[in-house]
Amino acid sequence: MRTSNPRRADASKRRRAALLTAVAALAVTGGAAVPMPALAAGDTAEPVTSLQQDFTAAADAYHVPQQVLLAVAYQESAWDTHAGKHSTDGGYGPMHLTDVTPAMMAGGDAGAAGRADLTKLAADPALHTLQAAAKLTGLSAEELRTDPTANIRGGAALLASYQKAVTGSTSADPGNWYAAVARYSQSSRRQGAGAFADRVFATVKKGAGRTTADGEHVRLAADSDVDPATGQLNALDLKSAAATDTECPTTVACTFVPAAASNGQVSNRPANGIRIDSIVIHDTESSYDAAITTFEKAGGSAAHYVMRSSDGAVTQMVPTKDLAFHAGNYSTNMHSIGIEHEGYAAHGATWYTEAQYEATAELVKYLADRFDIPLDRQHIIGHDNVAGPKSSLVSGMHWDPGPSWDWNHFMNLLGVHTGRHGVGPVGSVVTIAPRFEDNLQTVQICPSDDPTGATTACTETQQPSDFVYLRTAPSDTAPLFGDQALHPGAAGTDRINDWGSTAAAGQQFVVADQDGDWTAVWYSGSKVWFSNPHGCNTAPAHGVKVITAAGDPPVAVYGSSYPDAAEYPAGLSPSTQAPLSMYTVPAGQAYVATVAPSLTDDFFPSSGTVVTGAKAMYTIQYNHRVALVYSSDVTATDG
Repeated sequence: MRTSNPRRADASKRRRAALLTAVAALAVTGGAAVPMPALAAGDTAEPVTSLQQDFTAAADAYHVPQQVLLAVAYQESAWDTHAGKHSTDGGYGPMHLTDVTPAMMAGGDAGAAGRADLTKLAADPALHTLQAAAKLTGLSAEELRTDPTANIRGGAALLASYQKAVTGSTSADPGNWYAAVARYSQSSRRQGAGAFADRVFATVKKGAGRTTADGEHVRLAADSDVDPATGQLNALDLKSAAATDTECPTTVACTFVPAAASNGQVSNRPANGIRIDSIVIHDTESSYDAAITTFEKAGGSAAHYVMRSSDGAVTQMVPTKDLAFHAGNYSTNMHSIGIEHEGYAAHGATWYTEAQYEATAELVKYLADRFDIPLDRQHIIGHDNVAGPKSSLVSGMHWDPGPSWDWNHFMNLLGVHTGRHGVGPVGSVVTIAPRFEDNLQTVQICPSDDPTGATTACTETQQPSDFVYLRTAPSDTAPLFGDQALHPGAAGTDRINDWGSTAAAGQQFVVADQDGDWTAVWYSGSKVWFSNPHGCNTAPAHGVKVITAAGDPPVAVYGSSYPDAAEYPAGLSPSTQAPLSMYTVPAGQAYVATVAPSLTDDFFPSSGTVVTGAKAMYTIQYNHRVALVYSSDVTATDG
């Protein structure tokens, strides 16, 4: 259900009226800082302008072509205001004005945690565009964080200042703002800044329109005649990457920095018979540069790609033919490509930038086409969907990219649409499909969840989320389902890291029961319930396989897919293949697979040997994570 628009509150009306009064003064002074006019107590000046009018007013005040301002904001936030909540890399509001602190950079096992130079790292001006906007506008940092009108004006002021630094003045020609837009990306590399500017001007050319999470209708009319002055990029002091072969689409700015050799294994996928069948989406829990530095150090982990937030620039660190240690599961590493996304483990981060979504989508489509990877949520997964490789490791598996990754939007960018909402009869298959903006879920953050140390007591917050909560009965008061690895014999929780009581957008399950507004599905060996009035959180699924036990005994569930020990040649040490002790598929339950079973396999990098077994395993969507079952233990029917 859509909540009331916070931008319509009386306090916001008064602030917005004051800001509009300042527009006239700014137009006279050419954009210099002007003190905000005082308001009398109880002032309720009207009218309240729309977000579209905010862009118009800010563009006029700072002499920025409106289509340029709108397109930059679209690439940063898709025009959502986010009610004062910051993005995963410390950006606020529709213009993504950044204000990163050392505490934000301190969290995560793949980033800057423990570094002695966090204060120096956080002092980078590129991480504090909000403070620069405050100086340019005379608005406070708090206003720029929380008031969309102020935030848009701050972004316009920044763009105007960049334009003047490059050309000496503003211009009515939108194409003449190419360098200013490139500078707005805060990228220090020519490829990244140029790719962001190209993406912005592509938006100007094709136009855009949407209704934001706040219910605001915003439209950018197409301007196919705009001619961006790409040569202006030479006026910026930007680094150029060495000419090294990368594996990226031409639409993505891509450079290559090799990860430490110990953080992966040299292979020859898929030519050596090791299939590449999945892509894993991660969150770095650090800055872009810190993640790259970490992956360069021996003895740790690495991903194939690292994606920057502000502009969608990419650093490739491992060739796709090689294995990267990114997923916490060697079987998954063998068959997947990992993409890390810049983001801080900062309390309250609730969104990713549009530039990051779009650049990742371009990269994923390129990789999926190249390696014939199915574009579904069994193969385009989060780190939180990766199976635990053995029983002792399931509870410690990572839960990134977290509830703020908008899976529906991302899959739409890949050309995958869930279709109309609704739910079929018992035995049919549904796709979990809550509308992200309206799906406000309460999550609890406790001190142990926040590596910044800023959280001293458990707090609850309500935020747009990519999941539905699962309960043991069709009632809001019924206990949350407790995953057997996380809460054996106990109820689940609403802790932000408790993946065991949630089903994520795009996952597919078999309907087990219905009761009024509640739908039940088979999940983790149990029947679980979620609120689904009129099918608002699901869409009927087609073209899948329904997996059931072939006999009466429960079917063993696995987190890896290794051959039997007897199938390994002499001299090679077999990997251990054992069922996950807490999970089974009981008789009478049903789960979803989207492709045919694959043969078990293993890899020995020292000799380049690939061992392939005779048995095949289905990958099923078992709970919040995928799991594997032997094809000989189950029956597969068309869903």
